[in-house]
Amino acid sequence: MAASQQDQQHPQGSRDREIVSALLTGEPSDRNLAELGRLRIRYRGFPGEKELWANLEQVLQRWNMTEEMLFEKTREIHSKGRVYRIQDNDSEDWM
Repeated sequence: MAASQQDQQHPQGSRDREIVSALLTGEPSDRNLAELGRLRIRYRGFPGEKELWANLEQVLQRWNMTEEMLFEKTREIHSKGRVYRIQDNDSEDWM
């Protein structure tokens, strides 16, 4: 009998849940779209964090978008410049 895999917790899960909570009540700004896209990529196929993934789906639905539409918009946003710029500093805050 094969052992069932337990859902994993992502090392960034607690921090990402805070971001997702903000996205659930936020509007589709450039920053929020970039965050949603980044988190969709991070958690796609991840063996756990099912509630977080469901919340990411809710955000897409609330903003009337498909994943394809989201990624098209985020490619446009990133082609214009850096989204993850710390204010008054030249370093990026996504790391």
